[in-house]
This record gives sequence, structure tokens and C-alpha cells, in this order.
Amino acid sequence: MDTTGTLDEALQRLHISGPERLGRLTNHAPMAVEALAANGQAAAVHRWLDLYAAKLEEFPAGVEPVTDTNWRSALGDPRRAADWIGYFGRELAEHPWREVLTVWWPRLLPGMYGGSTHPVIRVGHAVRTLLAGEETGPRLTELAHGLGYWAARHHPMTELVPVPGADSAAAALDAVAPVGEREGGFPARLGRVRSLPVWAAAVTDPAEARSRLTELVRAATHRYATHGHGEETMLVHAATAPNAVLRTLPALPAALWVPSLHAAWTASAAVTAMYAPDAPVAYVPPGRITPEEVVERALAHGDEHVIKLTDTAMDFGDERALAAALRAIELSEPLR
Repeated sequence: MDTTGTLDEALQRLHISGPERLGRLTNHAPMAVEALAANGQAAAVHRWLDLYAAKLEEFPAGVEPVTDTNWRSALGDPRRAADWIGYFGRELAEHPWREVLTVWWPRLLPGMYGGSTHPVIRVGHAVRTLLAGEETGPRLTELAHGLGYWAARHHPMTELVPVPGADSAAAALDAVAPVGEREGGFPARLGRVRSLPVWAAAVTDPAEARSRLTELVRAATHRYATHGHGEETMLVHAATAPNAVLRTLPALPAALWVPSLHAAWTASAAVTAMYAPDAPVAYVPPGRITPEEVVERALAHGDEHVIKLTDTAMDFGDERALAAALRAIELSEPLR
């Protein structure tokens, strides 16, 4: 992890910006700079931010403070993002961050599908920095922004019809049927997801839940190498959303691990259903390239989703994970 203070400086720079732009697109900068710092690229963080700055918008105005008594009425209201961020800022100033996370994780988990799963991903990046042991002001504030964004975009899925799945995560993802109409944005497509394969539904042991969640993230990352062309940006979230949950587990009581697994599977499978291509392409091995070189290529490319998928791929570092990161670089438009 970055120990130079660069990440804290970058987060402070970003906290005057809102969590979204144009009323619906996510501000990816806090997640991307954390990913760069975590992968040995702290020296490039401010240079990357300079390129991304045109995509930032001012912090939104508040409507009414969120409190312990009125929070239910504000849940899932994107107009209340500033109110929610303010609420979590106060909570984290008064209570240990793990305590706040433990209270709110089960409340927010059913709605992790709002904001195209970006809120939980932002929380996962924030938690990783805090688990590294540096509980600085900017990093706690970043957690407040992530939780606040999640609460504002909280969006549960409708009840799903279970269909036969498979034992392995990879096979279960292969069993996901595409939605009938693959047009429109994330909210429209999400509303068309009516059924998903059953996978890991019988898991009750927390340790097994963590193992199966790791299996899911690995499988979704590997799958991008052959299926990412279905939608090069949105299919990234089939891996990064469950990985955000996986990264958060160590900060949560073990009793929350099993429901976290089930929510993560639903998110990954739903994204797969919404954006799956008609057919995969042949797997292309990455060749003689090191993980460090893949990170450098992702940085040179600059796209925020490429950086975040590469960050997830680095959690495994195997051949297929590297191939997935390289495929994202190939498919995506670079940041200019």
C-alpha cells in the first residue's frame, strides 16, 4: 500500500467532487487512484487525476440532514447523496469505522445493484485502505463518501426465479441466460433480469462463503478474457463488484459473510445476463509478461475500468487473470 501520503492527498482533492456526473454516471476517480496506489503506482496518481479532472463535478447540494430517525425515507433517493455522505461523516467521527460498517452493511447489501454496483465497489476500495492500518482522515472520509453514495443509490432487485445452476462458479456463470432485450442502460436491463441460476445457495459456513466468493471473483475475472467483448465496460463489474464484497469481509463479523456471498453472486450473475455476448472468443494467452508490466500498461491506457479490472486481476496474478486485464486494454477506449 501507498505510505507516501499521495493517496491521502488525492482523496482530499477528490472529496470536493460529487459521486456522480451528468446525473447518472459514476465518479470513478477515488476507486482508480486507490487501485493505482495499491499496485505500486502512487507516483502517477496526480498525473492520472489531471487527465480525469474534466469528468468531475462539484459536490452536490444537500436537501435535509439524514438522521437515525428519518434514514429509511432517504434510502435510495439519489437527490440525497450529500445528506447521506454528511450522515456517514458524522457517524465515522463518533464511532469506530468497523462498527459503522457492521451496522450498515446488512442494511445496504440488498440494494448493492443501484448505481451499476459502483457504490459497493467504492466501499470495497475504501475498506482496503483502512484494513491496511492507516486510518487517516481522508481515508475515513472516503468510506463516508462510499457508504453515502451506496445509501443514495440503494436499489434492491425484484424477486428472482431460481433456475438450475452448476457446482463451480465458472460453470454457473456459463449457465446464466442473457436477458431477452440487451439494449438500454444498466437500470433498464436490470429490470429485465427475472431469473438466475442457483449457485452456492446451500453454503452456511462463513469460511466456505469466503472460499466460494474468492472462486466467483476468479471465475468472473477469467471469463472477461473470452466474454468481455459483450460490453467492455459493464462486464468489468461482474468481477469488480463481488471483489469489493470479498475485500470487505475481513472487516465484518463472520455472521455477515454468507449473505454477502449470495448478494455478490446475484450481482455478478445479473451483470453477466445483462451484457453477455452471443458467443465467446478464443482464449489468447498473455505471453511472457509480468503482473507489473500489465499494471504499467493499464496505467498507460488510463481508462478507469481498465485500471480497476487490472487491480482485481492482480489479486490472482495467474495467466488467465493477466489475459483478462490485457483484453480490457485491447477493447476499451483510452483516457485522453
